[in-house]
Amino acid sequence: MYSLELANSKELEVCYEIIEEGRAFQKEQGFVQWTEAYPNRDTIEADIEKKKGYVIKAQQEILGYMCIDFDGEPAYDDIKGAWRSDAPYAVVHRMAFSKKARGKGIADIAFGLIDELCINKGVKYNRVDTDFPNKRMQHILKKNGYVYCGTIVFQNGDKLAYDKLL
Repeated sequence: MYSLELANSKELEVCYEIIEEGRAFQKEQGFVQWTEAYPNRDTIEADIEKKKGYVIKAQQEILGYMCIDFDGEPAYDDIKGAWRSDAPYAVVHRMAFSKKARGKGIADIAFGLIDELCINKGVKYNRVDTDFPNKRMQHILKKNGYVYCGTIVFQNGDKLAYDKLL
């Protein structure tokens, strides 16, 4: 049984370790989306303090980390393309999974749990972005009902923008 829970300050080190594993995995895939500067430990600590950092767990073991932000993303205001809705939305940023969770469909499970969380909070619209070379995430997004909407600039680079109506 999997759960999606707010991360707490005691889990910061595990969450950041998962981000580091994600950064290394990106390099193994032949691209750099996350630099040493972003996301850094302070980014994850701020997510947790602002109640935007979430963990996915199985039997109380943390398998993944992500930021789910219900306050919107200013970078999404300027899109080359068009979002499919102007409704309030949740943004998913900084999604990463531990090495031991890879290849087990955990990203699909996470997106299902994110949908449930959003619906429970009365938010029926999600947005997300990813880098052009991140083919794995693009595939996961499409498989989970996200639709390509255009490009945005985030962290000083063009990103592919996707949304999902719940």
